[in-house]
Amino acid sequence: MTKLKIFIIFLVLTTAVQTAKAQVYRFQTTGFSVLERNPKGVWGKWSDIQKAEIIITLDTNKNRIIVYSQEIQLYRIVEYKPEEENENDLVYSFECADEDGRPFMISIITRKNQGGRKQMYINQKDVILMYNIVNYNDKAKK
Repeated sequence: MTKLKIFIIFLVLTTAVQTAKAQVYRFQTTGFSVLERNPKGVWGKWSDIQKAEIIITLDTNKNRIIVYSQEIQLYRIVEYKPEEENENDLVYSFECADEDGRPFMISIITRKNQGGRKQMYINQKDVILMYNIVNYNDKAKK
């Protein structure tokens, strides 16, 4: 299972410089959008993309994803899903649980036909958060 986690993370971060022991990966958001379900259960429209510079940590040692937004979002990774690939996208998904134990999916998608643009989707029951992300180079480690 550990080898699978390392392999998945390596493929997600192909543009990042990594060391063999690295198991904590950081991204920085450049913007976000929200899609909400109304009380009748119908999905609305995506909000306009808002600029945001938020750090996101994917920690395979502790099996968690942390979004350092104004309110810190801590998600426990329950299962690493197999990589999915088609002609347009490369998708890595994680079955997660929030602090209350509610299950949902987080996906990191690389858009092949858009210059390798990366997005992270947090797919919860009544809301989906989409973050445009880039690899974050932590200068303090140099």
